[in-house]
Amino acid sequence: MDNCGRTRRQLRRRRTRGLTASLRAAAAGLGAVLVVAGCTTMVEGRALSILNDPFRVGGLPATNGPSGPRPNGPAATGTVINTNNGPIDKLSLLSVNDIQDYWKEVYSEALKGTFKPVDKLVSYDSNDPSSPMVCRNETYQLVNAFFTSRCNMIAWDRGVFMPVAEKYFGDISVTGVLAHEFGHALQVMAKLVTRNDATIVREQQADCFAGVYLYWVAAGKSPRFTLSTADGLDHVLAGIITTRDPVMDADAENDDEHGSALDRVSAFQMGFLSGTEACAAINKAEIERRRGDLPKGLRVDSSGNQETGEVAINEDTLKTLMELMGKIFSPKNPPTLSYQPAGCGDAKPSPPASYCPASNTIVVDLPALATMGKVAGTGEQSLPQGDDTALSIVMSRYALAAQHERGLAMQSPWTALRTACLTGVAHRKMAEPIDLPSGQQLILTAGDLDEAVSGLLTNHMVASDADGISVPAGFTRIAAFRAGVGGDMDACYSRYAL
Repeated sequence: MDNCGRTRRQLRRRRTRGLTASLRAAAAGLGAVLVVAGCTTMVEGRALSILNDPFRVGGLPATNGPSGPRPNGPAATGTVINTNNGPIDKLSLLSVNDIQDYWKEVYSEALKGTFKPVDKLVSYDSNDPSSPMVCRNETYQLVNAFFTSRCNMIAWDRGVFMPVAEKYFGDISVTGVLAHEFGHALQVMAKLVTRNDATIVREQQADCFAGVYLYWVAAGKSPRFTLSTADGLDHVLAGIITTRDPVMDADAENDDEHGSALDRVSAFQMGFLSGTEACAAINKAEIERRRGDLPKGLRVDSSGNQETGEVAINEDTLKTLMELMGKIFSPKNPPTLSYQPAGCGDAKPSPPASYCPASNTIVVDLPALATMGKVAGTGEQSLPQGDDTALSIVMSRYALAAQHERGLAMQSPWTALRTACLTGVAHRKMAEPIDLPSGQQLILTAGDLDEAVSGLLTNHMVASDADGISVPAGFTRIAAFRAGVGGDMDACYSRYAL
């Protein structure tokens, strides 16, 4: 987070309230990631574009494995001001060593100006009332990490922020945080932003630069760190999602905007997949093009009250959803909806929502689906969960029905990614009201996409085939969904063709 003045510092301080709880609560969701990932069924792959291959992540094999410092890597060098010489400061120093070495080597390939190392590294304890002023910043209760161009310095909270991130998202999450902060230093070196640029531009560029560096780590080129492209990268993405912006009133202005979960993951993936040039090209116009007509805030009803953006997960809602999916996908033979479990000769059940090709039926376990769509309480802010966590799963089963009507395979990793892509298209179309014969409506609201993206990490269902089988890497699942949100159905069918 770029430090550009007192107002932004105050906003940042308000923003970090509850961040610790968010990080801790996200651990429950990450547990689901690890459990489900361990049960993923693998099938033999085939030649495919490296960016669309179900078993690769940006051209790298999708694998589980160690993520963090190499056991026999170089020792950390340099000085950390105000250090307690503890493990967090040692890990942070090692991370900055690696990040700076990488960017020193590649800087001139895509960025203007001259590479300049960050001069100072400062550690502080946000729990300590006597924690020192750091480049005019009060650090007591400042649960964060930040770069300040005024002092050419990166500082981090060793008391709360970094330990909690490390505990729940692994050592590599600390490295990821500092890669983001160093992204702000790159902005200064290359003069990519000015004081007139919105915070969202600064933050999206920094997320993107972090993705560039972590691709290098995932490719096995870092002498100090490793990053697995399945579970390791899933934890990095979960950390990014957890520190998303809160959903706000549509009319509210956020001068400290960092972006939604989809915004932040999108920027990170741009860097990971496309490199430094993509990061340098991010500006307000690019962000607005990427967002398009997606809702940025909650609507206000006719009485002037802010809507919650949530609907009940019940039979009435699902009836409207099925009608809406019929409008969006326009199948000649629409699938039927059933709440009664039944055998299926050509697909395995994938509760809480399953699609049976033989009967062209979507079978829903309504109580289980409603539980999955329950909004996380304010005291347990974590990976987003709400109505679209549940509804997106039913939408994905409808997307399977659309594929079945085309005669496409129902069990394959390409089916899983094509399903995620088509579900993304459906979400984009729901951004504006669609007239239905019943007179009912379901409209995408702010936060819905974040719920769907989080589900792709935790339950995987939106990116699964008719047997409920997904692909190994959360990065790949989210990339397929993003392709749909930013594209159309024809692109999904061609991108993920067998």
